[in-house]
Amino acid sequence: MAHMNLTRRHLLAASLAAAVPFAAGAATDQKPTAETWVVPPEFEPRAVRFRDEQVVGSIIVDPGRFALYWITDKKKGVRYTVGVGRGNLYESGTFTVGAKKEWPSWTPTPEMIARSPDRYARFAGGMPGGPKNPLGARALYLFDAAGGDTFLRIHGTPEPWTINSAVSNGCVRLVNAHIMALYEEVAIGAPVTLLPKVSAA
Repeated sequence: MAHMNLTRRHLLAASLAAAVPFAAGAATDQKPTAETWVVPPEFEPRAVRFRDEQVVGSIIVDPGRFALYWITDKKKGVRYTVGVGRGNLYESGTFTVGAKKEWPSWTPTPEMIARSPDRYARFAGGMPGGPKNPLGARALYLFDAAGGDTFLRIHGTPEPWTINSAVSNGCVRLVNAHIMALYEEVAIGAPVTLLPKVSAA
């Protein structure tokens, strides 16, 4: 198992770099599809061990490592490779899982439509759940301290090759098979910490 030191504000880059040296996927001229793309072995979930005690049943996302940690024991967990929000669309903070949905429907936010009307305006009325839905097979809905929906999600994706990159409109995405497994374990009310992006020194 990999060993690492997770804190609420940041992860120790040096220890993580040694523990989980993931590499970006190889470039290809042929556009992948959900049916043909195969998860590289280094992106499969893996067991990890933490130096410091964590909150059992919680989720911690480290955007710099494209990693989601599901805490299964005070010093043990599972690391999933994820995609995160691009640029300043990523939002850090502390949240709770306020809802869970299988094959969720999806509606772009007004901000998304304003940024890319050609892409999102036609979905203003919503898109039913299904294999081509941007939220994929499962979604965890992140709520704020007051119990309000933040419109941030941890979800699947019909474009699994986009994990290990910053491409989304702010949500955290996993391969469908991985979010389906995580979905079964995570309870409503589970705490979620989205760590801030750390600028290179």
